[in-house]
Amino acid sequence: MPVVFRFFSLIALIALVAPLHALEPVSEKSRVEVVVSVAEQKLAVVKDGVVVKKYPVSTSKFGLGDSAGSYRTPLGHLRVCAKIGDRLPEGAVLRGRTPTGEVLPPNARGRDPIVTRILWLEGLDPQNRNARNRGIYIHGTPEEKRIGKPASFGCVRMRSRDVIEVFESIPEGTSVVIMAGRIPKVPQV
Repeated sequence: MPVVFRFFSLIALIALVAPLHALEPVSEKSRVEVVVSVAEQKLAVVKDGVVVKKYPVSTSKFGLGDSAGSYRTPLGHLRVCAKIGDRLPEGAVLRGRTPTGEVLPPNARGRDPIVTRILWLEGLDPQNRNARNRGIYIHGTPEEKRIGKPASFGCVRMRSRDVIEVFESIPEGTSVVIMAGRIPKVPQV
């Protein structure tokens, strides 16, 4: 990637990451994006160039990549192609993107299903083009004690209450950037 493009990409990303404000549903006029930092194990919701809120997450324990069967977290530009689980209770188990009727409490022993909500990701770059077919999601997990360190099988895991908040605040089609490095530091207001 040319140095000039990298510089302008960094400036654009820095413009996206700014002060912390209350998380509200996005109006149709607002521009909202999600940025995931693998290095920090954080997800930031960015509205109109301002970080609205950050959440702890867990990305893949197998590292980064997008090849089939790798169980790795893909990097780059993606988008939310579907939102699944609206109005399900916190801890509702989803299998094949369908609720099973079972509801698990946080840190339920011996269980590691997808719970609460799914934000299904579609890759927009050559290096993440398999994300949708691989079933890469931002989703809830009952293994909340593992949030903050790599623990997933490729997806971006969140606490149930956090994924509900993000689900309700972003529309389908929202841009998602998954980056290996840290979210750039900018002055906080």
